[in-house]
Amino acid sequence: MKLPRDCVNTFSIVAFDPETGELGVAVASKFLSVGSIVPWAKAGVGAIATQSWVNPVYGQRGLELMAEGKTAQETLEILTSEDVNPEVRQAGFVDAQGNSATFTGQECYSWAGGISGTNFACQGNILTSENVVQSMADTFKKAEGDLATRLTEALKAGEDAGGDSRGKQSAALLIVKENGGYAGVTDRYIDLRVDDHAQPVKELKRILYLHQLYFQKPKEEDILPVEGQLMDEIVSSLKKLDYLKTDAPSEAHVFEAVLSFHLIENFDERIQEKGFIDKKVVEFMSDLATQKD
Repeated sequence: MKLPRDCVNTFSIVAFDPETGELGVAVASKFLSVGSIVPWAKAGVGAIATQSWVNPVYGQRGLELMAEGKTAQETLEILTSEDVNPEVRQAGFVDAQGNSATFTGQECYSWAGGISGTNFACQGNILTSENVVQSMADTFKKAEGDLATRLTEALKAGEDAGGDSRGKQSAALLIVKENGGYAGVTDRYIDLRVDDHAQPVKELKRILYLHQLYFQKPKEEDILPVEGQLMDEIVSSLKKLDYLKTDAPSEAHVFEAVLSFHLIENFDERIQEKGFIDKKVVEFMSDLATQKD
């Protein structure tokens, strides 16, 4: 069977976290830059994955319909009724109340299908088997952690179950929440894409780790006073990394070097008041210094 290049053979999951209000989409495919066309989401409204013979209207108009108060299922029904060729479409929907829906047209290439439940919907086409979406659903329901972690764990489970029958190429993760974007001015909390890679899901998980490291707000229990043994460890690391040039720097010089380290290494979101430091920054600093040994 020769498939047309514009058929987005894909597996995806859309989901809602009722505790944080986050909405998101995770997707992988044997298709270049799948993240540029499949995932759509808007804080307080919903999340949509549109795939197979992608119709971008499902994303754009779908969010408009849910913003007007339509449920995920109602939105699906309206979009497919307006579509001149719904038989080749596949899509997943979740709204900001946790209602979900999934749709697979009768002419989607097998294996194709989906599973929906409270707060999520999984779907895929041109898969090795239905075990792909079943594994994604089971993993999402059991996984712990924030929405981004649960979505990527589900995506990895789908890949481990066989994934796209044609192979691997790209993956993406989109998470939105109110004022969740950089500087708090947009809802685009996490927007990560692996456009062309031999192991796109693995690479997506690596990039997510970096995003969480750089941009997650520190936990209160991770804020440590810079004193005693910790002061000695930080001074040792900063000397190896050339932020400190003397063997006995003053406290003021140490705090100045700590701030410089934050800014140069892009830890803007983890800067603490003078005399305190985030445990995650200390660990990163120590690992970086160890590489100098």
